[in-house]
Amino acid sequence: MDLIPDLPYDVALQCLLRLSYNQFPTVSSVCKSWNHQIHLPEFSRHRKAGCHSQKLVLLTQAKVDPNNNSGFAKRLANPVYRVSILEVGSGRWSELPPIPGFSSSGLPLFCQVVVVGSDLVVMGGLDPVTWEVSGSVFVFDFLSATWRRGADMPGVRRSFFGCASDGDRTVHVAGGHDAEKNALRSAMAYDVERDEWAHLPDMTKERDECKGVFLRGKFHVIGGYSTNAQGRFERNAEVFDGEQFQWGQVQDNFLKSASCPRTCTVGDDEDYYMCHEGEVMALRGDTWQTVSQLPAEALKVACVMTWQGKLLVVGCARFGEPHMAYVLDLKSYEWTYIETPKEFSGHVQSGCFLEI
Repeated sequence: MDLIPDLPYDVALQCLLRLSYNQFPTVSSVCKSWNHQIHLPEFSRHRKAGCHSQKLVLLTQAKVDPNNNSGFAKRLANPVYRVSILEVGSGRWSELPPIPGFSSSGLPLFCQVVVVGSDLVVMGGLDPVTWEVSGSVFVFDFLSATWRRGADMPGVRRSFFGCASDGDRTVHVAGGHDAEKNALRSAMAYDVERDEWAHLPDMTKERDECKGVFLRGKFHVIGGYSTNAQGRFERNAEVFDGEQFQWGQVQDNFLKSASCPRTCTVGDDEDYYMCHEGEVMALRGDTWQTVSQLPAEALKVACVMTWQGKLLVVGCARFGEPHMAYVLDLKSYEWTYIETPKEFSGHVQSGCFLEI
C-alpha cells in the first residue's frame, strides 16, 4: 500500500519526514503503514540527514502561575514539578502531559531524566507527597505521546545517583545513597525496550551525588563522596567498559577541584565541559581551561547540556529568582539568551536533550 495515495513512495516519505514531532501521535494512529514508517530506525536517520529533525531540551521544572505576582521565592514554597519542553530552533516552550496518577502532585522530587532513542525515561526521586525514596521508572514515548510504567529499580531504594544513556536502548545507573544515607558502590543497567534490569559489578568507591555521562561507548561516573565524607566531594572518576564488563582504574584528580560534579557534561568534540565558580570550563587533555564567563542571570547553574557545538545553561542569578536559559556557541564563545516566558521560569532540577 502506498504511503500516500497517488504519490511516489519517495515523495510521500519526504512529506512524513517534514512533520513536527508533536504530530507523530496523530500520524501513528492514521494507518498501519504510517505508524510502521515513523518507528523505523531509518526514519530517524533520514530526518537527521535531511535537517528535518527537531532539537528538544527537556527539563524537570517547577510550575509557576504566570498570574501570581506575590514574589517568585514565595511561589516555590511547595513546588510541583513537570517536564518542560524547549524547542531549540523555534524557541517555543510547552510541557508534557503529566504521568498518570501524578497530575496534582507532580514528578518525583529529584528524579533523574535521560533520553533513550525517542523515549524519555524518568527514574527514581522522592515521592512528592510522602517524601519516601521511590524506585519507580516511567517512560514517555514521543512517537505516541503516551506514558508507560517501567520495571522498578531493583535492590535498595537509592536517590541522588548518577545515570546516563547510551542513546540507543540502555540507561546505566551508579552510586547514590540508600534510605539510611549510606553511599553506594553498586551499579546496574536498564534495557528500555526489554524493560529489564541487569546488575553491574560494583564501583571501586562509594559515590553519593555523583555524575554519570556516556563517552566513546563507555559509562563514566564522576566525583561524589563516601558515607564517612558526608558532602565532601572527591575529584576522581571511574569508567565502566561494557565490552569488558568491568570498571577501569580510578582516575585521580579528574576534576579541577573537590566540588559537586552536577554541571559536568560532554560535548560533540568529546571534550568535558563544566560550570564552576562563574566560569564555563573545558577539559583539554589533562587540564581544565576557562572558555567563557557565565551570564550574570545564570550564575547559579541548575542544568547544563550540549548538542552540535552548542552548550545550554539553565540557571538563576540568586536563589529564588527566575531561571533563565542561555546558549553558548562553542566555536565563537558567544552567548545567546533564550526568551523564557514567566510560566517556564520555575526552578529546574535536571534535564536532558533529545533530537527527534
